[in-house]
Amino acid sequence: MDISQIETYLKSSDSQERLKAIVELRHYDAEIAIPLLLSVIRDKEFIVRSFVAMGLGKKRSPEAFAALLELMQFDRDSNVRSEAANSISYYGEVAVPHLVATFHRDDHWLLRRSILAGLADLNCWRELLEVCLYGLDSDDVTVQEACVDALSLLAGTPGQEAALEKLLSLVKADWWRIRVRVARALSKYNDPRAQEALTYLKQDDDSRVVGAVLESLIT
Repeated sequence: MDISQIETYLKSSDSQERLKAIVELRHYDAEIAIPLLLSVIRDKEFIVRSFVAMGLGKKRSPEAFAALLELMQFDRDSNVRSEAANSISYYGEVAVPHLVATFHRDDHWLLRRSILAGLADLNCWRELLEVCLYGLDSDDVTVQEACVDALSLLAGTPGQEAALEKLLSLVKADWWRIRVRVARALSKYNDPRAQEALTYLKQDDDSRVVGAVLESLIT
């Protein structure tokens, strides 16, 4: 699709045509694509804004980064904020403090899970540990689960001692889904305390927890 057709589609009343135009911009360089993406950044349809966020993660520039920050912090739809967080992580180290600050400020589970995934990919153990410890105090079980999963990534890093201590404190968590993830996370740690905790979890009352322990031992 040529640029004139893309511009026409971006102005269409049909959201599907606007989406098609955004997808077609992947074939163009950032200097052409970014201004056109920014022209629909306040589209009334959340799916269009989500596609804009995805595009701004692939066609990077300081202006695009600033626009993504605005979407992550202020968009009314959690899907858009989550997609913006995902795209911001593509910008590397500069994204880290913004992702951490947003994790503390915005408690939506979808956004927080996106931030956890982004920080994990950026290999910033200190910040990942920080948000995991904070997120484990969340009332949302899905966030807690994602935090436990992320703690497994800290094995072998300078944050492993703090991460292991937190995992050990969750061995008797009330919710079986947390204990399942704790078992899987502990299997990543080459530490006698982790092995002792896995032995304890192998006697868990819930067969799904026992299964997770046995699976981790086989793996």
